[in-house]
Amino acid sequence: MEFKNIIFEQQEDGLAIITLNRPKAYNALCTELNDDLEAALDILEADPKVRALIVTGGSKVFAAGADIAEMMNADPIEAYRIVSSAHHLHDRLEGLPIPTIAAMNGPAFGGGCELSLAFDFRIAGEGSLFGLPEITLGVFPGGGGTQRLANLIGASRAKEMIFMGKPVKAEKALAIGLVNTVVADADVLEEAKKLAAKLIEKPAVALKYAKESINCGVNMGQEAGKELEKTRFAMVCSTQDQKEGMKAFVEKRKPVFINK
Repeated sequence: MEFKNIIFEQQEDGLAIITLNRPKAYNALCTELNDDLEAALDILEADPKVRALIVTGGSKVFAAGADIAEMMNADPIEAYRIVSSAHHLHDRLEGLPIPTIAAMNGPAFGGGCELSLAFDFRIAGEGSLFGLPEITLGVFPGGGGTQRLANLIGASRAKEMIFMGKPVKAEKALAIGLVNTVVADADVLEEAKKLAAKLIEKPAVALKYAKESINCGVNMGQEAGKELEKTRFAMVCSTQDQKEGMKAFVEKRKPVFINK
């Protein structure tokens, strides 16, 4: 399948890489780019060989917000459609049954920052910037940002970022838990690939169920999360990888997982 606004790569080692590709618009998110991402997710969800996903915007910018020209004349009905589309995409990303990594250089503003919040891990270059400046446009984050940011860094810090609309640098983003790792700008993608390689070595079913349980607790409350955790733990004990992992521990050797 050909894409207009992204570059989509599937590697033999089980890694998929998506590069946002609207350089003239600084990778600003728009309907066509979101549609490309949705189509790429269709491919990923149908391919059990894919074990991890990295999304990057390239070496200069992750995504500098949404396409304001597309939104400036929207009436309430159209505005609801636009943000609902963003929510759908971000929810799908968050719910992918594989580990996901945002490899981020340069600005991640507005919708670009919201997009990054849907990933399991965020690796940032030392020159990256993160911000939700929508308040300066007379609106506020509508693609899930008010919810995911508060879950990630706490309500008070989320309010500070959203109410003030000022970007934070990579060092502060790391300090408040907005990103997992900060590395030299030139090393961002390689660092993301190293993390993906380590994750691909883990048992796929256990990773999937652990992710489901964590997300459930965060999004639906701890009681719901604990109930799901119990059922998913029971289910993972039916896998060959669980038997292999525990047998390898007893035999003091490295397990060989087959993702079954």
